[in-house]
Amino acid sequence: MSRKLIAAFATVAAFAATAAGAEVTIGVSLGSTGPGSSLGIPYKNAFQLLPKTLGGEPVKYIILDDESKPDNAAKNARKFVTEDKVDAMMGSNGVPSAVAMIQVAAEYKTPMIALTPVPPLTPDRLHWTFVVPQPTELMMSAVVGHLKDRGAKTVGYIGFSDTWGDLVYNALQSLAPSGGFKIVTNERYARADTSVTGQVLKIMAANPDVVVVGGSGTGGALPQIALREKGYKGAIYHNHGTVNLAFIKVGGKAVEGAIAPTGALIVAEELPAKFPTKTVSLDFVKRYESTFGAGSRNAFAGYSYDGVALLDAAVPVALKKAKPGTAEFRDALRAALENAKNIIGTHGVYNMSASNHNGLDERGRVLVDVQSGQWRLMK
Repeated sequence: MSRKLIAAFATVAAFAATAAGAEVTIGVSLGSTGPGSSLGIPYKNAFQLLPKTLGGEPVKYIILDDESKPDNAAKNARKFVTEDKVDAMMGSNGVPSAVAMIQVAAEYKTPMIALTPVPPLTPDRLHWTFVVPQPTELMMSAVVGHLKDRGAKTVGYIGFSDTWGDLVYNALQSLAPSGGFKIVTNERYARADTSVTGQVLKIMAANPDVVVVGGSGTGGALPQIALREKGYKGAIYHNHGTVNLAFIKVGGKAVEGAIAPTGALIVAEELPAKFPTKTVSLDFVKRYESTFGAGSRNAFAGYSYDGVALLDAAVPVALKKAKPGTAEFRDALRAALENAKNIIGTHGVYNMSASNHNGLDERGRVLVDVQSGQWRLMK
């Protein structure tokens, strides 16, 4: 065997050994403090339950608190790509913060796992970003179907005065013609507000058949509490951003009967035996509640789990082409994520494509309501 051929084999072997033993680095920015903390903390908790490997290789998660502030999320993202040389990023738990990170991901050509629904993305941003939670329109279509079944003709809307409030409102508005109803109010409030009396009085004056709330976390309970205090008797619907125990603890009896779409892991035990995510969801719920207490299950920790499941499937594919810490690996990881198929998570079955960087369908949602202080599957 020639010396050149021996050298070539040695180079390939060295690369394979380096790639096989290389550590994958993931930067995670979450609002574990600030107004979004009731969501950020569960997102963060999930990382305590995850394996210490991705695709069989060691993984290092660098988890930073962005205090629920978009500027901080952007700063964290820049630190990840310029100082930590991460292979991918994950975050955040607020839409404005996630959008800020997505911009950095596109600028530095780094794969991004968005942990919250995001507005429609431009082609350059879509290229690098993959969204784990169900699209807002997919989730709100479940609400609209229920509204249609109950014959609602007028809908009052109140939501956050930011991107999330816009996302929920726009989804509701686009689905209104098929639902056969008219939206009669579009009231807004800030995430940190402690009163929505003025907005609720306007909704009461419009006297809608039902009300839809475009808030999230504990902040989503505020309109429902105020509406019930003012004597509103109609049904009140929410979105998948409110489905956790903190919402119920804050709202108390006022949120009894609240209806929302969510991923199936919230009601894993109540799912049909053949539901595609039941096994994964049950396992995750059992481990989460054994660590963080009975009743602590929530949709948000599941999004962290599902994001990591996608990375776990993509990393081995990317390792065949490059080693972590390189631009070539990041590009290969992006391509692998884009071609991920039939990845079963806690929320649904993910099938990505070049035109669909979410990949969930109707199997990723159910309707739940609050019954005796618990989220239960609506029958």
